[in-house]
Amino acid sequence: MDVRGTVAAGFEPVRDAFLNNFEQRGERGAAVAVYRDGTKVVDLWAGTRDADGGEGTGDAPWAVDTAQVVRSATKGVAAAVPLLLHQRGQLDLDAPVATYWPEFKAAGKDRVTVRQMLAHRAGVPVLDRPLTLAEAVDLETATAAIAAQAPAWEPGTAHGYHAHTFSWLLAGLVHRVTGRTIGRWVAEEIARPLGLDLWIGLPAEEAHRAGRLGPVEEREPADSPALKLRPKPAVTAAYQDPQSLTRRAFGVIDPRPDENDPVYRAAELPGSAGVATARALARFYAATLGPVDGGPRLFAPATLTLARTEESAGPDRVLVVGTRFGLGHMLHGPASPLLGPSSFGHPGRGGSLGLADPDTGIAFGYVTNGMRRTVTADPRAQALLKAVRASL
Repeated sequence: MDVRGTVAAGFEPVRDAFLNNFEQRGERGAAVAVYRDGTKVVDLWAGTRDADGGEGTGDAPWAVDTAQVVRSATKGVAAAVPLLLHQRGQLDLDAPVATYWPEFKAAGKDRVTVRQMLAHRAGVPVLDRPLTLAEAVDLETATAAIAAQAPAWEPGTAHGYHAHTFSWLLAGLVHRVTGRTIGRWVAEEIARPLGLDLWIGLPAEEAHRAGRLGPVEEREPADSPALKLRPKPAVTAAYQDPQSLTRRAFGVIDPRPDENDPVYRAAELPGSAGVATARALARFYAATLGPVDGGPRLFAPATLTLARTEESAGPDRVLVVGTRFGLGHMLHGPASPLLGPSSFGHPGRGGSLGLADPDTGIAFGYVTNGMRRTVTADPRAQALLKAVRASL
């Protein structure tokens, strides 16, 4: 395997772990990037651009600028938008969502606060009627559906992962506060100032950069801790039961969209359809901690504290296991291990991961085209994080 890119002295274990993912875990194409205190220390890529490519097939190799759909890792970037709006005095986290979005008060949601919405406590992870792809990518139609939806539990009393509905909750709020779509806001206020190859709504002129996602063989080394982590029966049952909140939350777009479809990739779905390079994810999170290459710092100290403060913890009504959330970001815990106790970020179901760790000054980005069945703790990303810890 031809691993390309650079590694700073002391971070060689990350390169070794990255290579092992190809040799021992079935990786097909991927990239990883790490910043420490605003300086890039790891920038690696290898394999084929498309998951269904391989040796002798003529498929293009992963290039320095290859990007991928990062699924729910998009949520970590999108969660910065309300935090920055709050930082600028444009959004009160403790105000009802209906203050900005009057239609949202329907069906008993009048007291749902922005804080509760971001912490997956609004109680609307499912829709009574799933949306078609055409409806899901239309801002007016999708936000009207979520505004009219009755909660599955009393808002604020419990939390459950809003796997797809987070897209429309956040998109609806941001549009009403700023007058801009969330994809445009991210492009103008985050991606462009920081020089990120990252999009919520992939432009047609950049579509050639994105590789194809696909399933990969789920192999593990004989001594891998992942082999000991079997799903609990309750988790397996929840994913199999068509009536469970789990199954319904992941099925609110029906039929299930093809993530390689240009229509899906062009959609401004901040909960699931972002497209990014590993370098962009890592650089974004580095900028939440401080200046990067003399550029702007995204988060003021108070906002950084907000990003890493726990808002929800314990049994998750959708994911079934115990989870921890801040204001849109996942926090370090047994079900979603990040770099350490101070970390905040977000995994993407099947592989990708972005995070920041204020205690160590580390920002991390990993993207892959090879989708596994993991939701929050992909073994490939975990192996890379272990190597980062070993390098500190």
